[in-house]
Amino acid sequence: MSINRVNISGNLTRDPELRMTSGGTQVLSFGVAVNDRRRNPQSGEWEDYPNFVDCTMFGARAEAVSRYLSKGSKVAIEGKLRYSSWERDGQRRSKLEVIVDEIEFMSRGSQQGDGGYSNAPQVPRGGYAQQPQARPQAPVQAPPTADIYDEDIPF
Repeated sequence: MSINRVNISGNLTRDPELRMTSGGTQVLSFGVAVNDRRRNPQSGEWEDYPNFVDCTMFGARAEAVSRYLSKGSKVAIEGKLRYSSWERDGQRRSKLEVIVDEIEFMSRGSQQGDGGYSNAPQVPRGGYAQQPQARPQAPVQAPPTADIYDEDIPF
């Protein structure tokens, strides 16, 4: 048995690209930079080394998500790895990408990449964002006051 699950968080390296297959399926492609920390052997200092991860999302959610992402947006992603190989100009090529199942926006509004939480709505797995419904507030009543010296209460 094998498990193919990936969890990453990082910043988008480019604006997402939304396209459509000939069958009408929406495809969203974007890259995420994820830092790895290693000690520099010469200086002994810790340094960040970026890993660049290609990510792909399919379906109606892809279009909805594309409206909230831009270069620099901080996201957390859960998905699975997919290996692809092809030949171009006589050269064999391949890549490993993440097929996105879940995405969480972690940037604050227009301040991209600052590590805060987004004001953008979370996109439900069903395929489209819904506007939050205003809930009517029920009147709040104070609890009844009780005399702590009530004779009916045994001590």
